[in-house]
Amino acid sequence: MSIPPTSDQVEQAAIRVQGLEKSFKQVKVLRGVDLDVARGSILALLGSNGAGKTTIVKILSTLLKPDSGTAEVNGFDVAAQAAKVRESVSLTGQFAAVDEILTGRENLVLVAKLRHLSGPGAIADELLRRFSLTEAGSRRVATYSGGMRRRLDIAMSLIGNPPVIFLDEPTTGLDPEARIEVWQAVKKLAEGGTTVLLTTQYLDEAEQLADRIAILHEGRILVNGTLNELKQLLPPAEVEYVEKQPTLEDVFLTLVGAKTEKEQQ
Repeated sequence: MSIPPTSDQVEQAAIRVQGLEKSFKQVKVLRGVDLDVARGSILALLGSNGAGKTTIVKILSTLLKPDSGTAEVNGFDVAAQAAKVRESVSLTGQFAAVDEILTGRENLVLVAKLRHLSGPGAIADELLRRFSLTEAGSRRVATYSGGMRRRLDIAMSLIGNPPVIFLDEPTTGLDPEARIEVWQAVKKLAEGGTTVLLTTQYLDEAEQLADRIAILHEGRILVNGTLNELKQLLPPAEVEYVEKQPTLEDVFLTLVGAKTEKEQQ
């Protein structure tokens, strides 16, 4: 069941997918996917391993060709206008694509130079500031935590100001603190007007970040709507008094945060 977007959302779509199908030999991975993502919004594509999330991202970023159906990104057809699509997007995969020998700033300067942008140093400094990495900018990336590497990876993907960014399971393997750091970075992207398509297996990640959530199962979109719209698909909850207990994540972050503050004093 899909909750249709409004006419305004369709008109403002940065990503538009209709009837997308893809098979690998005898295995049907996508079975007619329809999807719209509004400009400047975050859509979480939620699904288990093998659901087809990464295949959709690869098609939208022109790394794979669909068997049938159409897909547009930033108004350009992924098949007929692949070069224009690549100019409009950036892809951050499941593992941080950073050079550990270089410093954080050197990584950013390198990518800016490869894209033939003027003022690579100023671009690097602005992104370090934007992602709270200024103090770590002169350190080798080999010394960074997982969350810092992922934030640097996302910062690198923003060089050139692409209007659309794909984040393919960006917090896989990260600890709770690092995940929250990445969540904050992703939220800043949308606040700056970037359209984000986020794939994830984590329910809490979709709840925290997404304006709309699409659930992909066995190559089909089962539902697509806001969190409140999806909740309304289930029977009304019975109201009961339950004493709320802190979660393990609450305990972990409180203890680690308290220890960090004490060490800094």
